[in-house]
Amino acid sequence: MKSKRILFLIIFSQFAGTSLWFAGNAIMPDLILEMGLQASDIGSITSAVQAGFIIGTLIFAITAVADRFSPSKVFFVCSIVGAVFNASIYWLPKDLTSVVATRFLTGIMLAGIYPIGMKIAADWYKDELGKAIGYLVGALVLGTAFPSLIRALGSQLEWSVVLGSVSVLVCLGGLLVFLFIKDGPYRQPMSKFDPRAITTLFKSTGYRSASLGYFGHQWELYTFWAFVPTLLKHHVNSDSINVSLWTFLIIGSGALGSSIGGILSRSHGSAYVAWINLLGSAFCILLFPVFIQLPLSVFLCYLLVWGWLVVGDSPQFSALAAMTTSKDQVGSGLTFMNCIGYSVSIVSIYIFNFLLSYIDLDYAILFLLPGPVLALIAIYPLKKRQL
Repeated sequence: MKSKRILFLIIFSQFAGTSLWFAGNAIMPDLILEMGLQASDIGSITSAVQAGFIIGTLIFAITAVADRFSPSKVFFVCSIVGAVFNASIYWLPKDLTSVVATRFLTGIMLAGIYPIGMKIAADWYKDELGKAIGYLVGALVLGTAFPSLIRALGSQLEWSVVLGSVSVLVCLGGLLVFLFIKDGPYRQPMSKFDPRAITTLFKSTGYRSASLGYFGHQWELYTFWAFVPTLLKHHVNSDSINVSLWTFLIIGSGALGSSIGGILSRSHGSAYVAWINLLGSAFCILLFPVFIQLPLSVFLCYLLVWGWLVVGDSPQFSALAAMTTSKDQVGSGLTFMNCIGYSVSIVSIYIFNFLLSYIDLDYAILFLLPGPVLALIAIYPLKKRQL
């Protein structure tokens, strides 16, 4: 019973903390009007969070913070500081530089929320880690989409209220972890700090396969998420829908994909679940030029399926990495994998944004295809081992 209570608290806190991710994107229309920003600035604002997350995960991985200190305390501190950075857009000068800077700092704090939440789960769950992380990534997905829901339901709300609501939620999640989640029974802290320990991670063939698969997955995921509104507006009948609401629904559908994938991993293995999702996601990319021509209702259903598949494999990569890494390096292994994966995502976002200036979206979308294809190749050995 206690184990279920802990899982619920981790899930809620992960949802709360990761709502920081796309808070800037959700208020983008307001920022365009009030600050004179351009629609094309969405790439810079999204990439700023990714860049901050990359720097943060690199620092956390090199210093092995998650393996040397209590993960719950790290989660709490990063939640509070991240909430402050998120809300600071309201007080700082109203220009692109300030927005990008605050989103960058928020991204650094997310490095102490998302991978640390998975580390906490790994410390509490062993045999059902794939299931637990599936729920956590589902919480990440809902958290990522949540600001869009606030925007959709409160179209008349000031953008500062949207930001403030997200920051309050983040603080609540951090406080719950600090007060009610102690270090898990499977935690094995490092006896001392060894900066060379990170070089041993890739000596594990299993960790290498899981990481390479994750990198391919990241090539597609955040570019898809960042440009869901663009995909929606590309349909000729998009004026008849609430784009913010459908952005939430499409991104949020991945929460079900992650959670159900986690449950299926118990009987089929994490590698198999990841393989199926990657294959389905690759077909969604290939079929975009077809579905964009179909009626809006069919197109929306197709995007919901893609939103389900594009992230359904994510928790399984984390579970595979945790299973193939020595127990005293799980935190560093997950954090370092995230660091490189999000570096891949920022490159993908920038290149895709650039391509849209020269290539029609119907065909520019094929730029995402190498991600899931290479990931399928990378995790095939783990699928054969039935991990």
